Amino acid sequence: MKIIQILNNNVALVKRGKNEIIVFVKGIGFKKRVGQVINENEIERTYILDSYDMLEHFSYLLQNSDSNNIVLINEIIEYGEKALNIKASDYLSLTLLDHLEFLLKRCEKNQFIKSPLVWNVKRFYPKHFEIGMHALKLIGDSKGINLPDDEAVSIALHFVNMEVNKESHDSTIVELRTLADIVYIIKYHFNVELDETSTNYMRFTTHLQYFIQRIMSDEASIDEDNSIDLYKQVSQLYPKSFGSVQKIRKYIKSQFNVDISISEETYLMLHINRVTQRLEAKSDEI
Repeated sequence: MKIIQILNNNVALVKRGKNEIIVFVKGIGFKKRVGQVINENEIERTYILDSYDMLEHFSYLLQNSDSNNIVLINEIIEYGEKALNIKASDYLSLTLLDHLEFLLKRCEKNQFIKSPLVWNVKRFYPKHFEIGMHALKLIGDSKGINLPDDEAVSIALHFVNMEVNKESHDSTIVELRTLADIVYIIKYHFNVELDETSTNYMRFTTHLQYFIQRIMSDEASIDEDNSIDLYKQVSQLYPKSFGSVQKIRKYIKSQFNVDISISEETYLMLHINRVTQRLEAKSDEI
């Protein structure tokens, strides 16, 4: 393989057959020059991007980024591959490098993103979140910075995105954001912090997860004959939960243009009452 261009100290653009590919070789910028040949056994990682635009974008990104950043990305990806027992796509290197560059620019301005998905990603994608946390440690140790746990979410979702197709990934993100929004509605309505470690909270979020999936798949539950009577009883017993459910109903309508059934509202009230009753009592005592 002949070197076409040295992109930075560790990366070069080479010609292999009729194709141009990017290769990672530590210290290649010092060891080799354009036009020289590089052997397969010298290459630590190969990036084969199937479009010229992606190749051009990756080349530009590598030329204009810290040469140590690609080393960081490789370490993160290798850790993720072992944790998930997968082979990462070459596109993951591109997207993560892009993400890292933007993260470091935000860090210089002390602009950190507060993610509403931290708890949800922790619960539904624990391995991916752990990869994100490990990535933050690697970045922090390398750059001498402290990064909040929220930043692990975006890195985790890059690995989620790689494992699923685009349509599935998009629906997963919508589901997680909807769940987070509903939890926020309840927290602000009751003016309490929910105990995310409690059994009631876990039951509640599990119920919410299936509720949101039914909404997104347009599989609303059907009200039975006695639904209205039970609905009236529960709404009278738990008026504050009833008020929060009305906010949730409006939110679901605005986001999905779906009217939730009386049965769904009843179950939501029961779960919300269970997850908030003790916390609300404690809040009143303070």
